[in-house]
This record gives sequence, C-alpha cells and structure tokens, in this order.
Amino acid sequence: MKKLLIIGYVWPEPNSSAAGSRMIQLIHIFQKQDYSVTYASPAVISEHMINLEDLGIDKVSIELNNSSFDDYVKRLNPDVVLFDRFMMEEQFSWRVEKQCPSALRLLETVDLHCLRYARQLAVKNGKDAFNITNLDFINDIALREVASILRCDLSILISEYEVDVLKTIYHVNEEILLYLPFMYEAIDYDEAIKKRPAFPERENFVTIGNFRHEPNWDSVLYLKNVIWPRVKAKLKHSELHIYGSYPPKKAQELNNPKQGFYVKGWAANVLDTLSQYRICLSPLRFGAGMKGKLADAMLSGTPSVTTSIGAESMFAEFNWPGIIADEPSAIAEAAVDLYNNQKKWQQCQRNGISIVNSVFSKKKNEEKFVKKLEAVITSLEKNRRNNFTGMMLRHHTMKSAMYMSQWIEEKNKFK
Repeated sequence: MKKLLIIGYVWPEPNSSAAGSRMIQLIHIFQKQDYSVTYASPAVISEHMINLEDLGIDKVSIELNNSSFDDYVKRLNPDVVLFDRFMMEEQFSWRVEKQCPSALRLLETVDLHCLRYARQLAVKNGKDAFNITNLDFINDIALREVASILRCDLSILISEYEVDVLKTIYHVNEEILLYLPFMYEAIDYDEAIKKRPAFPERENFVTIGNFRHEPNWDSVLYLKNVIWPRVKAKLKHSELHIYGSYPPKKAQELNNPKQGFYVKGWAANVLDTLSQYRICLSPLRFGAGMKGKLADAMLSGTPSVTTSIGAESMFAEFNWPGIIADEPSAIAEAAVDLYNNQKKWQQCQRNGISIVNSVFSKKKNEEKFVKKLEAVITSLEKNRRNNFTGMMLRHHTMKSAMYMSQWIEEKNKFK
C-alpha cells in the first residue's frame, strides 16, 4: 500500500474552518487511491479536532527542531509528503528530502498568505485592498511562501486568481501549480428545495467564521460599526447573528440585543445553522483563497451579500448566488433589497446550486487531482531537473534552515 504523510500546521477541525474541511477532502481522495494516511503535527491537541482514528488515519505528534523526526520519517518511508501551509514546508522539507529523497513533496497552500497579508496591510493603512499594486505583492511573507512553492514538486491552489498571481507576478511555472477548489457532491435542485426552509420560513441575517482568522474578525467589526447600523435603520425588526469558533472575550462583548447584534459563538452544525437564516452577510475587506462560509451558504440555500474579495474565484462564469458590493452604502442596500425580494432570493438559491454542481464538482475535481498527481509522480526526477530555481532554493535555503534548526536543537538541550 502507498503511504501519505501529512505534516499539519494544526490538527484538522472541519467544523471550525474551511481549511479543516479542505484537509479532510484531500485525505479522502488519497484514501480512495489506496494510500494509508498518517497525519503528523507539532501543534497542541485541540478539543475540536476531528477523530482521525475513526477515519482510519494514524495520528502522530512531532516536534519542531528535533532530529527525532528524521528517524521517524525514514522508518515510515512515505511515497508522498503533504505540507499543510508553507511554514511546515520550511520546517520539515529539508529533513524529508534528506531521509526520503524519492518522496513527492506536495504543498497545500490553503490560501496565498502573502496576498492576504498585502490586502490586510492596505486596509490597515487606509488604502483600497481591492486594487493593490504589484509592489504590494513584494513582502517578506511572499519571499518565504513563493520560495516554498518553488521547492515543492506540486502546490495546490484553491483559487484561480491566486494561480494567476503566482504566474504573472512571481513568474512561477504553471506546471508545478494545480488549481483545486472545494469539492462537493452534486445537488439535486428539487430535492434540496424541499428539504430546506423556504423564504417565508427564514428570517434575519447571519455571518460565520473562525474568530482567530483576521479577515473574519475585521469583518465582524466592520459589520458592527459600519454596515449593520445602515441595515438596521431600514429593517428595524431584523437581527444579525454572529457565529464562529473560538470567540474571544472582545467578540462576546460586542453582543448587543438593543442593536439586534447577537454574538452566538460556536455553531454545532454549520449547514443546519445557516439554513435557518434568510441572508448570509459577509463584507470581507481583505482575505485570500476561497471562503468556506460562502460555499456553506450555497450548500444551505442561503443567498449571500459579500464583497469582490469575498466572492473572488468562487463562481466562474455563473451568476453570484446573492449580491456583490464593495462600498458600505451599496452593501447595506444590497442586504435590504435581497432580504425583501423573494423572487430574486429564489433565483440566488438556484445560482448557488449551479456553482456547487459545476465549479465545486467533487467528481470532476477529484479526477483532475488524481490525474495530475500521477503525472507528477511518473516524471518526478525530470520535473525536478526542469525546475532549476527550485533546485537552487533547496540547495541554499534548505542549508540555512538545516543549520538554524540544528542550532536550536542544541540550544534546547541546555534549557
């Protein structure tokens, strides 16, 4: 049996974040291809992590800057090593290459951190995050992240826009990039509509997202201070309910029943929760990748109002299942309009199902991933020789990472 080793930045929490759900989707593909899967992470065990053993996955805790990993990975001898985010590639890829040189090194980017950072910095400095310049893309995170992508045999991107950024801004060869969006089973429209609460049965607005994710927290504050007061002025009896994992005290303190602004915290079942509301309101001012909350809104038949960044790379040639607006007044007007317009609301539901069945087609995207993976494995050494920049980066930067890690390990012995 072939072996997959995943080196995770965190333990997967599919009920907490889109990244957690995405990881489980990838694991299922490998298992269908007869891979035994081991998930290793240096992260602290989480109470909300999925039970990996129930999925037939070996769970292993590993240490940073510790040569014990060298012995472990050599014994395991995986065929494929998947690094969850570039930080894990930085930490462990030199060890993997040294102990298991023939293993395919695969990077799951989750989203382009350098893009998210550039947009966040723009918002912080009072600039327009929707129109950052090429110079904004050049930052310290980009230097690390793009180097990580170049060192790997293949990198998975969830957003077509991010593939384009890597090709045009950073001049990365598209042969080592794979666009792979969310993957869901096809939805039968008539059956889905029967199961979901109808327009008259739904009320109020909802937003959801991990509070530890900066774009989500910024969006909550933006709703509280700018967007929601405008909506509430037009819909006096409406409420906005905020859900999300790991709500900090500062989020809970925003709860204000008089303003119809309720911080609900953890949602036990995301789709069941979203399906009770009429509109998903998600005015993201910065971010990257695909937005799990907006995909979940489509799956639950809940039309959404979001920004250009929120909807980025999520709907291809289809119509958005809601309204896209970027200015505060336009966002609020869109929310009120969609909330009151049953005909438009129902069409938005249909738009969401069309996107799920096409853009997020599980069958189509799984087949694409497996085909690309097999092609890379078959031509692994040839592909590595053709990627001279990656070879050069592995030679130089991995040496510096190796010596720094060894120095830290020796230093830790004297604590």
